[in-house]
Amino acid sequence: MSRRSAHAPRRSRARLARAAALLLALYGAVPVARAALPAARAVPGGVALVDLGAAHGAAPTVLRETRRVLVSEDGGRWVAVVGIPLDASPGHAELSLEEGAGAAHRVGYEIAPKEYLTQALEVAPRHVNLSKRDLARYEREKVRLGRVLDTWSPSPPATLALAAPVGGVRSSSFGLRRVFNGEGRSPHTGMDIAAAAGVAVAAPAAGRVIETGDYFFNGATVIVDHGQGFMTLYCHLSRIDVRRGQAVRAGQRLGLVGATGRVTGPHLHFGVMLNHAWVDPELFLRPPAAPAP
Repeated sequence: MSRRSAHAPRRSRARLARAAALLLALYGAVPVARAALPAARAVPGGVALVDLGAAHGAAPTVLRETRRVLVSEDGGRWVAVVGIPLDASPGHAELSLEEGAGAAHRVGYEIAPKEYLTQALEVAPRHVNLSKRDLARYEREKVRLGRVLDTWSPSPPATLALAAPVGGVRSSSFGLRRVFNGEGRSPHTGMDIAAAAGVAVAAPAAGRVIETGDYFFNGATVIVDHGQGFMTLYCHLSRIDVRRGQAVRAGQRLGLVGATGRVTGPHLHFGVMLNHAWVDPELFLRPPAAPAP
């Protein structure tokens, strides 16, 4: 082979590199794809999408009260993706917006009223009133869970459009308030998905496992952090297949459906948290596939 022909591939690579550099200089870097936004439903337990203006420079810092809020780019504009707590009062609400070194200013949005169902049940007292030992365990776990859910990681989520973690009928029990023997309990903060014991539970999006453990009410539990206060919760598992600190990809198995904790039968409790507020998972899930004809 001649020296000229030996150097030809090298010269070709150099020309391609110069051409790529020229295109980059002319047109700029390829923009990062935005995360698909959830459905907007500005009610208690829902999500408000608040326009923050043209997307120039770094994303602004946004707070709802004292909690950081996820900010996404949509069509060349910054959008605050705000989780609204179930106990939020309907009416006018505001975010605190900080851009660069400038002073913070307020951005308003409206929360519409929402009535969730109430279910009254009469059950044996032992199923409602905890023993001192169980109550002490619950209080310890509540503190631990609170620390976990305070996690804020700066990297944005890969997507806000979630695949179902398991196949099955999705209940509409989010926000349902149960009254046992005349005593009210906290509203249901997730979605129950009917599935048989042993069915695999898959991560609906990429993230990092920030908690695994056995909880009194929730049973075997996994929590995945997807970034910027966006988290998903999986309860009552019969087996956990991931560990704390592990990065998981979309579709990776987290564990198996079970009936651990305080439940009456196997199913998956699936929760979604946004800026420390439990919100309706239905707003993030892709529609279920239509049954085959």
